[in-house]
Amino acid sequence: MRISELRLLDVVNVKDGRRLGPIKDLDLDLERGVVKGIIVPGPTRSWGLFGNGKADDYIIPWDRVKKIGVDVILVDAKDLPEFNTDL
Repeated sequence: MRISELRLLDVVNVKDGRRLGPIKDLDLDLERGVVKGIIVPGPTRSWGLFGNGKADDYIIPWDRVKKIGVDVILVDAKDLPEFNTDL
């Protein structure tokens, strides 16, 4: 599968079913030739008056990718602090 095809898929957290957005990029280890993770956009801040209203992008480690389907990528982001909705 090509990165251009992956970027068309939505990333969904299997813990709560929340849509995390499309893949923006891949985190690669060029020396070893492996994918280290996927990068998804951070949440939009509605109060972003002086900036662009965007938070930093999030990196989801590749071992958290559970399934790549036809139209969705399922990830387990349950204990990653940036995706913790229990607070």
